[in-house]
Amino acid sequence: MEETPTTIRVLLADDQALLRSAFKVLVDSESDMEVVGEASDGAQAYALARERGADVVLMDIRMPGTDGLAATRMISADPELAGVRVVMLTTFEVDEYVVQSLRAGASGFLGKGAEPEELLNAIRVAAAGEALLSPAATKGLIATFLAQGGREERAAATGAHAQRLAALTVREREVLVHVAAGLSNDGIAGRLEVSPLTVKTHVNRAMAKLGARDRAQLVVVAYESGLVRPRAE
Repeated sequence: MEETPTTIRVLLADDQALLRSAFKVLVDSESDMEVVGEASDGAQAYALARERGADVVLMDIRMPGTDGLAATRMISADPELAGVRVVMLTTFEVDEYVVQSLRAGASGFLGKGAEPEELLNAIRVAAAGEALLSPAATKGLIATFLAQGGREERAAATGAHAQRLAALTVREREVLVHVAAGLSNDGIAGRLEVSPLTVKTHVNRAMAKLGARDRAQLVVVAYESGLVRPRAE
């Protein structure tokens, strides 16, 4: 019996109707995905994510009323939406709100000026729960933000994450360092001379122990815990 191909259910959240329309045409043109709802603010996005059973939410960071950051926190805190992945849309390449969004549970970020194929790829990658569409870019963004952040905030985050890291095995920590470096499972497998499946198992166990939704969250934890430190440029 052949399996029925899974269609990725996409929710668009942006206060600009014209932009939502453009995204809808693009997404609906693909055979493996469809737009199941449109929201003009974060509160509506959260409600529709529950109502429509979205797999991926393309979420604008800045919206009137409930913004994308607050909406992402709401989605991440809802056990019924544990499988929903949020990709943040931003006008700026480096934006402190992006890092806050990753901390809140977003799976990644994408500039609004991205090429159509980049957007579609981001949706597929997020839906698969795999590596962020640009792990290296996320790593650099987080490193820059943490380097500029306040000492008290960093110290608090480091202490909290350090306690959670104690639950990891030596191998899981080693894998976490490579994930933070932007390596894929195949890349990590090559470095450690193990199979990609073994790496995936370690990654999944690390995510479970650290309460991380996906690899993006692992990158945040790796930096905020001090396990990996930003390199001086």
